[in-house]
Amino acid sequence: MNDQIKQIAERFQCGYKVFEKGSDPKLLEEAYHEALKAGQEGGFYPALVCLDEYALAWFSDIQADYDKDKLLAEWEDRGEELLKERFGEYTQEMGEEELADFIGEEKEGDVLREFCGYCSFTDGSLEADTLLLEIPVEHPWEIIAYVPMGGWNECPAPDEMIAICKYWYEKYGAIPAVFTHDVMEFYAPNGLNGKDPVEAAKEHYAFCTDRIDQGTRTYKVSELAAGLAESSVWYFWWD
Repeated sequence: MNDQIKQIAERFQCGYKVFEKGSDPKLLEEAYHEALKAGQEGGFYPALVCLDEYALAWFSDIQADYDKDKLLAEWEDRGEELLKERFGEYTQEMGEEELADFIGEEKEGDVLREFCGYCSFTDGSLEADTLLLEIPVEHPWEIIAYVPMGGWNECPAPDEMIAICKYWYEKYGAIPAVFTHDVMEFYAPNGLNGKDPVEAAKEHYAFCTDRIDQGTRTYKVSELAAGLAESSVWYFWWD
């Protein structure tokens, strides 16, 4: 662990462990699930933060001025409303037939049950040194206040992130788990918790349009929905 990573890790002011670049990602995922269980009694939620060169620069620049207490005090509890607004904005120019075609009738989609945001595309190993943080929060949506995610490209701003994460935790039991400079993954142990897959896929598109625009073969909401129905990991990437 170099000095820069140590400084960033210590700024979180919580317990942490470093998994070095090139490690087996399965070890990291096992450690995450162990930490999630331990946190039930230890008063924390785990989060995985992959510190590639872009994330290192981001955290080095923003962490010193990031006011998590102010963010936690001022965010608005309107996650469902935000997602409906965003979906409406992204589809407002579609006519009725075009919107129906965008929803589609696909029956197959990718099922995700393992984290992959921190994996190298070349050999599948850990892409960069990654922190397993034990963040001292009562609620999982408060993780966002410690890990400054959002506010660039079309990624929701941090206060919107908190609201959406709260809504998704209460509706589905989904927990924000993995962070890179442009990827976020949730752990959803209950899947969609009995909720409608198409409606969930619409929410995912509202949160991150690239989840369908660049993450599906057919560019249909229904393809994403078909995969979500059996998935315990939710993947988002903002290009």
